Amino acid sequence: MIQVNNISKKYGAVEVLKIEGLEIPKGQSFGLVGNNGAGKTTFFNLLLDLIEPSTGNISIDDIQVNQSEDWKSITGSFIDESFLIGYLTPEEYFYFIGELRGQNKADIDSFVKQFEEIFNDEILGKKKYLRDLSKGNQKKAGIVAALIGNPEFVILDEPFANLDPTTQIRLKTMLKGLVKNKDITLLVSSHDLGHVTEVCERIVVLEKGDVIKDIQTSTETLKELESHFAM
Repeated sequence: MIQVNNISKKYGAVEVLKIEGLEIPKGQSFGLVGNNGAGKTTFFNLLLDLIEPSTGNISIDDIQVNQSEDWKSITGSFIDESFLIGYLTPEEYFYFIGELRGQNKADIDSFVKQFEEIFNDEILGKKKYLRDLSKGNQKKAGIVAALIGNPEFVILDEPFANLDPTTQIRLKTMLKGLVKNKDITLLVSSHDLGHVTEVCERIVVLEKGDVIKDIQTSTETLKELESHFAM
């Protein structure tokens, strides 16, 4: 479970995030939506201990993220290209992440083989550095790397951006399968209401750093969200 307790983040006098309480149960697919500046990436950065909170704390599996690093062994994430190591090839990067998670090269070769459709013959075996790949292919590599080592919690910021329609469909199928078959807790932020509604069973709407909606996904959710953001 992920537990958020009175978390806030201020930059000077400006408060960009304030969440009094939020619980994300184990095995849930959780979506976070909001306009630019709503606080989505700030929340993920706090969750991953990339920035310090102004107040409060966040725990993953009862481990407070800014007090211990034990949660890192059960958590995979991809926020943006800064998570990649640009001077490595995708294969080298996967081996590097695998070594951190106790996987050998044979383990990684077997693991990445299942993503051939998503890679679309554009990533492996091309002798290109990650920094020279397109934004979309960098994202594919980052998402797959986040899944190495069978993490219990997977956190993805805007995973569908910069991907072509075919890859978006394949990614949605893969993410839904992960949650269904492996009891992974999935957190996804997205500007695309359709994608996040299709993938996530629960959606939280942020506005100026505050939670203003917390919805269990149903057949009416997409219309509800579209109506909200059209106002």
